[in-house]
Amino acid sequence: MANLDAVLSRLMARARHVTAADLPALIDTAGQQLGLSSTQVYLADLQQNRLVPMPHPGPAAVTAFEIEGSMAGLAYRTQQVQRSRDACTAWAPMIDGMERVGVLRATAPRLHDDLMESCEALADLTTLLVRSKSAHDELLITQTRTRTMTTQAELLWAFVPPRTIGTEHVTSTAILEPAYDAGGDAFDHSIGDGLLHLALLDAMGHDLASGGASAVALGACRATRRAGGTLSDIATTIDSTLSEWIPDRLLTAVIAQLDIATGQFSWINCGHPAPLLIREGHVVPQTLEFPAHLPLGLGLGPAAAPAEYRVRLQPGDRVLLYSDGVTEARTKDGTLFGEQRLTDTVIRSMAAGNNPPETLRRLIRNLHETHRLHDDATIMLVRWHPN
Repeated sequence: MANLDAVLSRLMARARHVTAADLPALIDTAGQQLGLSSTQVYLADLQQNRLVPMPHPGPAAVTAFEIEGSMAGLAYRTQQVQRSRDACTAWAPMIDGMERVGVLRATAPRLHDDLMESCEALADLTTLLVRSKSAHDELLITQTRTRTMTTQAELLWAFVPPRTIGTEHVTSTAILEPAYDAGGDAFDHSIGDGLLHLALLDAMGHDLASGGASAVALGACRATRRAGGTLSDIATTIDSTLSEWIPDRLLTAVIAQLDIATGQFSWINCGHPAPLLIREGHVVPQTLEFPAHLPLGLGLGPAAAPAEYRVRLQPGDRVLLYSDGVTEARTKDGTLFGEQRLTDTVIRSMAAGNNPPETLRRLIRNLHETHRLHDDATIMLVRWHPN
């Protein structure tokens, strides 16, 4: 068995000058040098329903796995390595920071503990190589899609960040549906200067102009924040920018930030459903329910800047933000999904031990199985977990 550091170094050097189509063969070669019989890279599709294999040179066709009900899916859902009973096959999760990317399947006559450590290290490097090419390599983009995306959805997905970010003290995860036909919803989250920055936006309508309004709002949000602006400054900038350049479109929003060290949560609500605070398995009523400001895009000016609210979170608290497309989803007989079912589903999933990204994946899966969306549905779940 070759030295792990040397094998991974050669893999990284060789991967610099190849396309994504060449990665599986390079990774398989590295795996064999480490003592594995074979490897196969599987990526989660856009809606996190299936794990799709990257094309691999060889005569045998490789099939996809459902994330529900498969060993590969279990590794993805739990973010933990799974081994077959005969210890000949292992599934190592591929995680970029907090973002779940897929899984690496590895086989060997026997996967002893030392070989498993090498397998996990190979999965980590594979994740970095895949992510480094994912923004510009068409194979990685098309492999994770199951159908054609609309122009406005392409616009929004080009602007939104990874679905999950975080540190050892905080996790933020979001999901956007309908993934291939999103219109006016968008989300943003980032970390800097000890703060978790958040935004959930819902532009009026469900067309290209709606997507454009949300994209412009994201740009105004980031530009103002990175220039040192406050939450009120961000809201005012979005308002004035929309009224000047897209005057026929209004937008509701929750713009917030969490002080990761102290747990102070600050937010502005502009015509949006109020965030929900979940503590110890229950929604804390009315804690985040303050009067909402008018939607953005009216051009009211700095004198009408929205009020900023603050509350101190407790360790383990979750904050749930959502657009009204979630609660207004309906069954065939017209029954609304509603806020109560939304929170119950989240709380039950968390009680079952699911991490935040898995909680939202299950929530959207449940929503699609029982209800029909009539508008964009965006959900963001933030968990503060200081040491």
